[in-house]
Amino acid sequence: MEVLRSASMSEISYEIRGPLLQLATQLERDGEDVIKLNIGDPAAFGVTAPEEVLAAARDAVGDAAAYSEAQGLPAAREAVVRDYERKGLRTLTPDDVYLGNGVSELTSMALQALLDPGDEVLIPAPDYPLWTAATALTGGRPVHYLCDEQAGWQPDLTDLTAKITDRTKAIVVINPNNPTGAVWPREVLEHIATLAGVHGLVVMADEIYDEILYDGVEHVPMATLAPDLVCLTFGGLSKRCRVPGFRAGWMAVSGPRGAAADYVAGLDTLATMRLCPNVVAQRAIPAALRGRPDVHRLTGPGGRLLEQRDRCWEMLTKIEGVSCVKPRGAFYAFPRLDPRVHGISDDARFAYELLEREKVLVVQGTGLGWPRHDHFRMVTLPPAGELDEAIGRLGRFLDRRLALAG
Repeated sequence: MEVLRSASMSEISYEIRGPLLQLATQLERDGEDVIKLNIGDPAAFGVTAPEEVLAAARDAVGDAAAYSEAQGLPAAREAVVRDYERKGLRTLTPDDVYLGNGVSELTSMALQALLDPGDEVLIPAPDYPLWTAATALTGGRPVHYLCDEQAGWQPDLTDLTAKITDRTKAIVVINPNNPTGAVWPREVLEHIATLAGVHGLVVMADEIYDEILYDGVEHVPMATLAPDLVCLTFGGLSKRCRVPGFRAGWMAVSGPRGAAADYVAGLDTLATMRLCPNVVAQRAIPAALRGRPDVHRLTGPGGRLLEQRDRCWEMLTKIEGVSCVKPRGAFYAFPRLDPRVHGISDDARFAYELLEREKVLVVQGTGLGWPRHDHFRMVTLPPAGELDEAIGRLGRFLDRRLALAG
């Protein structure tokens, strides 16, 4: 008997860890030197975690065998509340915070508790594909609102407004943005908050990169601009503390408690069903959130993440027919391949050939919700020498394509 995937899986994809990664893994097994630029995992590139966070996890092992409360350890949730107070969000209590096995788990919980079949969620394009996949898996309909490359990848507010319907239930904000590295300014966020208020929408703010900022840019927490709206803010240790393997994430629910009471009851049920988050990782949260994040030494002058962002952007924009909006946050670049120069009609095929011929793994733009075949995403995390090698291989690949076309 043939066993088939469910109908809900038929259009779900996650290209960041899709077939190209499987090919890259096979190439490595065959002895090839593959440069993987597909996943934003700082630990994999030697960007080390703070010692106090690692020490807290090591010390917790002997006292972490039992389940915690379903929402997470009170001390860890209190630490999250204090961290948001530092950022200007002063209305939270520990009861408003849910800890989770990464933001990925909490994203699914938040959408499962909210959506009925056919309900719509507005998601920026390009997007982090988890939001699109998780929406579809709940029976919802992901609707992508465009971000404008010419405006530094800020949301096209006219397009966003036009896509709100009577089935729209939520607006997703990914800021700082993955994959573009854009940091959305206060006035844009205020406009989104106004739209959400007018149409009675829940705001879901994915702010996992809120401490990864360059050039003195300001990050404005969405919830501080939407005190009268039900707003879910997602964060965690994966990026700011470089411990994605800990799966230490959180979700903070702010806004009018009465209006959200039934929804929160649904979140409580889902939190209980998964029993609890990883307890060892939870015990590291207070140590991680105590004081100013050390990641600022990596993103400021002389910092490794800043220097790699600069090197990546400078090298990409030297390649004929390649342009790139300079990222202001996170650790990704989303370069454009000028169709008048490179004429790529299938970006998935482009990514496959780049991997096959030059052993460089990137993610095609259409795998990130972008509607045209003219972009790809790469991480800026490798050491400078490895970035030089990877972008050098990319340039050689594109030069070869141009020579063959000519």
